[in-house]
Amino acid sequence: MPLPPLTIYRHDRRKRALITLAGEIDLDTEPLVRASLERCLRDGIRTIDVDLTLVTFCDCSGLNAFLHASRRITAAGGTLRLHHPPRPLVLMLDIAGCELLLLGVPFGQLSPPPGYTPVTTAPVPPHRSVPPVPVLSGGAV
Repeated sequence: MPLPPLTIYRHDRRKRALITLAGEIDLDTEPLVRASLERCLRDGIRTIDVDLTLVTFCDCSGLNAFLHASRRITAAGGTLRLHHPPRPLVLMLDIAGCELLLLGVPFGQLSPPPGYTPVTTAPVPPHRSVPPVPVLSGGAV
């Protein structure tokens, strides 16, 4: 069975984690995303930054994973923020009215202009310069 085309990297700094996703987020890989975000919560992480710069595709199952994780993390007193989402995810967030929840920007502020470039909605976490180490890849959970 071939591995799903998604790699997940995690870098912790105290109670904060940077999750970098690379590849496609779809029905097959969404469980990996959900598991990595749940693992952060179980490990006591309360601020989670998700870098989506290297995501080439994200469908509604990916949006669902982020919304589910955001609800759980918020209930635990934390925050989940998406950084550099791909255009289709930006459009889904805009349509669903979830920008503030996941991106920290007011409703209606994400309508991408023609010639869209990735949106930076929050400061880059200070630990971003540390090389990521794979924690989940393929079917590993």
